[in-house]
Amino acid sequence: MRLSRAFSPTVLLILSIGLLAACSGGSKAPTISDAWVRPPMGADLPAAGYLTIVGGDTDDALIAVTSPVAASVEIHETMAAESGMTGMAPVDRIDVAAGATVVLEPGGYHLMLMGATDLPAVGDTVELTLSFESGGDVVVKAEVRAG
Repeated sequence: MRLSRAFSPTVLLILSIGLLAACSGGSKAPTISDAWVRPPMGADLPAAGYLTIVGGDTDDALIAVTSPVAASVEIHETMAAESGMTGMAPVDRIDVAAGATVVLEPGGYHLMLMGATDLPAVGDTVELTLSFESGGDVVVKAEVRAG
């Protein structure tokens, strides 16, 4: 029995598709849900943003956020001071372990939309672009809700 026959074009196509699928390595990026923004409590005050991040296939970190309705967006954490009072401070990143859920909520991690230029009314949406350390960006629409 001789095996010198060439593969048929159909067999080569099927093998090529399988090889490409195996090499694509398309890892799952973090997903975002429940995004919402609380309007500023007064003139010249920032708006606050909240959302839920579910980690992708690998460990990652949220490292920046931008929005067309704000001059800048800072990532903040609410924490207790030694005096027992709570305050908030900017953080450089929020680590998101693979498959883990991180909730940005009042009293914890949250976003501060500084210098809001054109904040929509309650019921409208605000676009947020979340940048992750892996190099991926995720764009979400956050509903504007009353506090």
